[in-house]
This record gives sequence, C-alpha cells and structure tokens, in this order.
Amino acid sequence: MHPDLLGWTATAVLMATLVRQMVKQWHSPHPETVSKWLFIGQMTASTLFTIYSALLGATVFVVTNLLLLATALIGQLLAWRRNRATASSSSG
Repeated sequence: MHPDLLGWTATAVLMATLVRQMVKQWHSPHPETVSKWLFIGQMTASTLFTIYSALLGATVFVVTNLLLLATALIGQLLAWRRNRATASSSSG
C-alpha cells in the first residue's frame, strides 16, 4: 500500500468522524458548550501544524490540518449562532 493512500484514508475517516459529531451536536436539544480556550487552542495548533506540514512538503498533512481548521471554524460558528438564537428566544 502506498503511504499516501494510508494518509488520505486516515484523513477521510477523521473528517467523517468530525462532521458526524458536528451534525449530532447541532441537532442536539442540549448541545454541550465548547470552551473558547479549546477552540483557540485547536485553531492555533491546526494553523501551526499546517505551516509545519507545508515546510516539510507533506501534502496529506497540509490538507488534513486545513480541514481540521475548517471544522473548528464551522463548529464554533454554529455554536455561536445557536447560542445567540437560544439567548434571544429565552429573553423575548
């Protein structure tokens, strides 16, 4: 098996898992609040790992870390949006 195929397969599995979790959290009537520090840490780590992977010329890891960065952003935006909607519906 070619090493890149293994890397791309791992990326696909990881992304499927994260997307499924985001969908589950979005549809949950009581989603857990994610710490802003977890979000900041994940964003920082994903950014640094993307740069590191690019410097090494590791395309699989560049793409994977960019996708992780995107899921962190989307997940946080959905959480903020949901919290705003919940706050406005309970105040009005």
